[in-house]
Parts: sequence; structure tokens; C-alpha cells
Amino acid sequence: MSGGNNRKNEAGKNHAPERKGNLFVLSAPSGAGKTTLCKELLKHFPTFRFSISHTTRQPRPDETEGVDYFFTPEKEFLDGIQKNTWAEWAEVHGNYYGTSLTFLNETLSSGSDVLLDIDFQGTMQILEKYPDAITIFIMPPSIEILRSRLRYRGTESDEVIEKRIINAKREIEHKNLYQYIIINDKLTDSKKELFKIVNKHLS
Repeated sequence: MSGGNNRKNEAGKNHAPERKGNLFVLSAPSGAGKTTLCKELLKHFPTFRFSISHTTRQPRPDETEGVDYFFTPEKEFLDGIQKNTWAEWAEVHGNYYGTSLTFLNETLSSGSDVLLDIDFQGTMQILEKYPDAITIFIMPPSIEILRSRLRYRGTESDEVIEKRIINAKREIEHKNLYQYIIINDKLTDSKKELFKIVNKHLS
């Protein structure tokens, strides 16, 4: 009889519930280097799942469905708001953007870690639903350096750059919402700091 009990105990050990995934949220003003750091993080931690946003705006010529965004009809998106389909959503310049609640719940429950690239408004909504989310804010060393980086891109007019600076200041005002703040002066140092934070929570 004791052998049967041992077998039951062994089976119980083998079927212990797996760990739940961690939800990492990265936010930053435009030009602070968040996109680069997100790519570096996904390269270094290949098991991470990146949450692809849904949007009602039209795809640009170089964008791919399911890679850059899920391009969603406006009616479907608005229905989703009524049905609580979105973990977070916002209207930006007349278009809607949102994160799928189903994707987050299913991915985290399966034990996979998820990376979310959203702004502070989205982060506030996420923290209401996922208070254990690990939140990281990427800061430029200064507003002047941020302005220089945006100009160096050479893709936007001075008027657009100044709008981005105003938005950046607004984002930075909410930096204390986040658990961690990384000042992205040198990419190598910022990358090390980001990996250290992630490893801390994975261990």
C-alpha cells in the first residue's frame, strides 16, 4: 500500500502548477531610446512575449499585420471597450490603441513573461488590473539632449519636435508611477541596468 501512496506523491510533484509569467511594462518619452531597449531585451530574453497593440489607424506602407500592430476596424474596437476586451486603451490623434486582455491573461497564465511598450496612461490602467506588473521608465539625460536626438533623426519638422518635447515633459511628470527609472545616457549602461532589473524578477 505504501508504494501506491509514494506513486501518488510523485505524481503530485510532477503536476505541480507552473510559475505564472511576469508582466514588464516599459514607458518613455519619444526619442528616449525605449524602442532600442525593447529590441535588446527581446533579443537577450528570447522566451519573452511582446504584446502587439491593436489600433484603428491605417497601416503604413512598411507595417505588417500581426507584427507591428493588429489593425482593427473602429466599430470592433469600440465594441471591445463595451465588452472589456482591452487591458488598457487610449485615443490618440483620433485613432484608438489597445492591449488585448485575453492575450495578457492567457500568456501570463501559461508561465510566459510579457513585455508591454505603453505610455503612462496605459500603465495606470494596467496597474489597476495587474498590480504586480514590473514598471520601468526610460528617461533622457535632459530635455535638451532629447531635443537634439529628435533633430538628429531628421524625420520631423521643428514644430513636430516641439510637440514631442511638450508630450515628453508630460510623460516625465509621471515617472514616479514606476518602480524603476533608467536614465538612458549610454545605451550599453542602460541595457545592463535593464537586464539586471529583469533578471532580479525572473529569479
